[in-house]
Amino acid sequence: MTAPSFPVTEIVASRRPHRKDAARNYDALLAAAREAFAEHGAEASLEDIARRAGVGIGTLYRNFPTRRHLFESVYADEVNTLVRVAQEVADQEPWEALTAWLDRFAGYMVTKRAVREALNDESEIFTACRDSMYAAGGPLFARAQEAGRVRRDMDFVDLLRMVAGITATAFDDDAQRDRVLSIALDGVRASR
Repeated sequence: MTAPSFPVTEIVASRRPHRKDAARNYDALLAAAREAFAEHGAEASLEDIARRAGVGIGTLYRNFPTRRHLFESVYADEVNTLVRVAQEVADQEPWEALTAWLDRFAGYMVTKRAVREALNDESEIFTACRDSMYAAGGPLFARAQEAGRVRRDMDFVDLLRMVAGITATAFDDDAQRDRVLSIALDGVRASR
């Protein structure tokens, strides 16, 4: 059986350089941008991102000619990670697979909020990312629901909105966020 194809995976692969040194710089820039956007939002300094990545500003602009291109690439990379996590956990028990994916989804929401204002809901990147995220996480939800582990009176979109709302709240630290998310997920479980 071949693995399903996701639009975001193709976008990420088409943007990533093939030469090893260029790919290393590209990956370092994505990681630095993700970190800077999480700390400073969409207004994070491109010079700071280049410095964090250990490259010059020219290398940043060679890889990402515009700030929007950088936002789109970071966003697509985050969604691509969600797709990979869904594939990695697919063989776990239904509830464990779903909650492992949701844990990564909560981390993704931090980046999404930071770049959201720069992305248009109708852009090709946004549409491909949304479709890929639903195609990757939706089956995990459906499997957990079919196994009787998730309430029947909710759907996948309800779950995503709940987790997104929780992650939009300011917490003292990640441990508190994780605790609140765990409490909320207990409400998602089907009655036994």
